[in-house]
Amino acid sequence: MQILFLSRWYPYPANNGSKLRIWNLLRALGRRHTVTLVSFVDPAEGTPDLEGLRGIVSEVHTVPWREFDPGSLRALVGFFALAPRWMVDTFSPQMAETIRRVLHSQKYDLVIASQVVMGAYAGHFENVPAILEEVELGVYFQKQERAVSAFRKIRHSLTLFKLRLYLRNLLKRFSGYTVVSEREKGLLEGMVSGSERVRIIPNCVELEDYRDIRMPKRENSLIYAGSFRYDVNYEAMQWFVGEVFPRILAEIPTAQLTITGDPAGKRIEPRTHVMQVGLVPDVRPVVASSMISLAPLQTGGGTRLKILEAMALRSPVVSTSKGAEGLEVRAGEHLLVADSPQDFAAAVIRLLKDETLRESITEAGYRLVEEKYSWQKALIFFLKWIETIPTGSLSGISQLETRHVDDDEKN
Repeated sequence: MQILFLSRWYPYPANNGSKLRIWNLLRALGRRHTVTLVSFVDPAEGTPDLEGLRGIVSEVHTVPWREFDPGSLRALVGFFALAPRWMVDTFSPQMAETIRRVLHSQKYDLVIASQVVMGAYAGHFENVPAILEEVELGVYFQKQERAVSAFRKIRHSLTLFKLRLYLRNLLKRFSGYTVVSEREKGLLEGMVSGSERVRIIPNCVELEDYRDIRMPKRENSLIYAGSFRYDVNYEAMQWFVGEVFPRILAEIPTAQLTITGDPAGKRIEPRTHVMQVGLVPDVRPVVASSMISLAPLQTGGGTRLKILEAMALRSPVVSTSKGAEGLEVRAGEHLLVADSPQDFAAAVIRLLKDETLRESITEAGYRLVEEKYSWQKALIFFLKWIETIPTGSLSGISQLETRHVDDDEKN
């Protein structure tokens, strides 16, 4: 097939969770189909690395991304639009024109729009069958639930109302949609009809990318790998550094915390034993050398690639319940889970001090990734599914397993 893939994130280098998912999807698609990539690029990241995609996609077209500006004229006009303000403000006429131009250049069998932000361009798909990949809604519901003031609750309720109206109209333009977890599937089905079009493609890892990364552990080292462009990551680190880490240092004064990922102009207040190193060329050795990986997330949706990556790199994980949400994990077996500052600190201290427990958690986490969160397995289903979309054979699609690939599908 000729596939047009639309991405909010330029996928190489794959240095955040969204990019990792897109990168692995593109690698799989490129092995069986001819793929053209149209992607936003962040001007702050410099010139996109085209060589990194050589042999994976046949063409690359890029458009500069402009971050949401709440004070812009378009954002103010967005108060009166049916779509959420951020979608009104970030919509790019240049991206719309690029999509139209590429679609007119040759015949395409399928459009894959990655994330809701790219779904906004569905009106320019020229009647080519399309799927909306990785619809994430959980974060919007959580913002409403966690609002502490009446004003914020009303504001987030209005955003949800507009998003619901917007998606009901938008999703009619797509032949199918993917989500990363059962919870996200339930949220989507609560907004729109047509559950037979929804497929769960969980976030996974390509184990071959991690298998040979073996590093000696740094004594009492902790790591958090997450871009602060995603507010959930910044919020998580503010909570951990402010409320949890001092409790750990009181018990283990030599503990060291490393924070990697794009700081996006946001800095954690300088503290003893905390290093915010920003983007690194390859985060895998840093994670592999850490005694514990952290996932102290308070909000957000989907499933956490940072947890799966840590497990694949044999770095045991301590997470909040929210951080582990969407993963088929058992607390105390695959990772430790705690939600209060006291309990989270106690879990980290326990894991640092107990080598037997660390080894047990490490091995169980790695086996879990092998069995349930390997792209090799998930992509077999994804590829089989998308190849039915251009034919319109939805009845055939609905007969496929929607969560994990059964043994008979692997052959």
